[in-house]
Parts: sequence; structure tokens; C-alpha cells
Amino acid sequence: MTPRMLAALIALVLGLGAAPALAQTYPTKPVRIIVPYPPGGGNDIVARALGQKLTESLGQNVLVENKPGGGTLIGAEAAAKAPPDGHTLFVGTIATMAINPSLYKEMPYHPVKDFAPIIHLVNYHMILVAHPDLPVKSVAELIAHAKANPGKLSYASFGSGSTPHLGTELLKTMTGIDMVHIPYKGGAPAIADLVGGQVPVMFIDTPPALTHIKAGKMRALAVSPAQRTALMPDLPTVGETVPGFGFTSWAGLYATAGTPAEVVAKLNGEINRILKLPDIHEQLSKLGADPVGGTPKNLAEWMAAETVKWAKVVKDSGAKLD
Repeated sequence: MTPRMLAALIALVLGLGAAPALAQTYPTKPVRIIVPYPPGGGNDIVARALGQKLTESLGQNVLVENKPGGGTLIGAEAAAKAPPDGHTLFVGTIATMAINPSLYKEMPYHPVKDFAPIIHLVNYHMILVAHPDLPVKSVAELIAHAKANPGKLSYASFGSGSTPHLGTELLKTMTGIDMVHIPYKGGAPAIADLVGGQVPVMFIDTPPALTHIKAGKMRALAVSPAQRTALMPDLPTVGETVPGFGFTSWAGLYATAGTPAEVVAKLNGEINRILKLPDIHEQLSKLGADPVGGTPKNLAEWMAAETVKWAKVVKDSGAKLD
């Protein structure tokens, strides 16, 4: 055996022995979870709940770092360039990991090459709502009204390329209706204008929708997922009127590409356990979110399917970043 072959064999043996040890000792310092959105939103709340539980089980502080801006590009770039040791994690969402590749010609990160999937965290329900003055009480009536008034009905979104934007574009392409997109810089101003009657229709996250629906300031027409939700079981899905329609917003947890598989596996196991805890279920329910869990492969396959789905929506609708 040559000296080079002997050195390679020793390195292999040492590596095999180090793998379990690495999983046992990780983490060796505080862990940060980068959230590409401001504090207070659904993904931030999920990350903080997760961080608290991981702090308890891993024995190191797990802290959330908010890096909003640039359509989630800023936070994603920071996570993609972090050392691949599992001490920097990233909450990747439908926008960051599945929609942005079709909207941006150039991005400072690659959703597949720069990230290691850990676990599919949650799916969020969205609700299709209308201002009470709009003379529609169902999806069928909305479609009929839009067809009777082509180009005269507008809809709001949280910004070009957001889930409410492309979800409505999907509805438009599947039904042949013509509505004008009014993009806002975030959810708060869009919701304020819908409540004020400046814009009549939009898909909205569940928590603010429920508040305004109960106050009579919005009318709920349907939910966005393919199945009815436990939180609003009497509210139909859009798909009950438009067969084949259905979408959810979602979030997964990622590490930087190259993070050791043993570290990814340890985090996956811990988070699968955490997602089953009753208090976590209660917190997620209030957000209109369902815990998912599963393997890193499950998340990778989900992300791939979502990327194909939304690329088609972007192409068919001609959606652009305004």
C-alpha cells in the first residue's frame, strides 16, 4: 500500500468515526434562523416558536434573525453564503424557493444548489375575500360579475410575485376572467385599502381575514387549499367551483448546502418531534397553518413540484415584477 493510499484510508476511517460524533456534539455554539421577512408575520412567529423549543432540546440558544427586503433575496443570500455547519438555518418560503426563480432573471442565490432541505414546516391557508359592497357572495358570483365587467374589477396583493398575486392570476387563467392587479408594498396597506373599499377583492392570510370578517368589514368567499380547513369547515374551497384549483402558501427549514448530513438528520428528527407538540399545534392553528414535517427528501420533492407549478402560472399569466 502506497503512503498516499494509506493516508486516504486513514482519512476515510476517521471520517466514518467522526460522523456520529459530529451529530452528538452539534450545535457547538448559538444557532441563528434567518427569516427573510420583518418581525411579527406568520413565518417569524413559526421560527420563534421553533427556536424556543430547539433551544430547550439542543442546549444552545437558537435565535431568529430577521433580514427582510428585496423580495426575500436579502435574507436568502445571507443564508446561502453562511458556513455550512448547521449553525445558520433559513426559513425558505414559497416565494423564495419556488416563485422567485420564474420572476427574476438573476438572483444572488440558487434555491437548489445553495441550500440543503431539512424539513417542510407548515402550509398556510389563504382566504379569498371581498369588500361587503361588492355584489358577490360566492366564487361563482365573483366569476360571473368579473365576466360581466371585464377589466373593471381590481384585486389587491401584497406585492408583485407574492402568493396572493399569483394565486389570483391562477384563478384568472383557469376561469378566463379579467381583473386588474393592484400591488401593494406588504399586507398591511393592501388590507387597509380593501377594508376602506378602495379595492374589492384579494386573497389574504387567515388571521387578519378572520378579524375583519367577524367585524363585517370583509366577506369570505372561499379558502385557497384543495380541501376545506378545520378552522373554517363551513367555508367552501375555490376548487369546489373551479375544479383543479388549489394552493397554499408554505415554509420549509433549510441549511446551507454542504451542511453535514448527520446535522441535517438531527435537526429533522428534533423538528418532526416539535411539530407534534400540542402547544405548537395550538399556535399554528391561530395562524391558519398546518404542520407538515417529513423528510428532507419530501421537502425537496415538494419544492420541485411547486417550482414547476408556479413557473407555469407566471408564464401563462404574463405576471411581471412591477
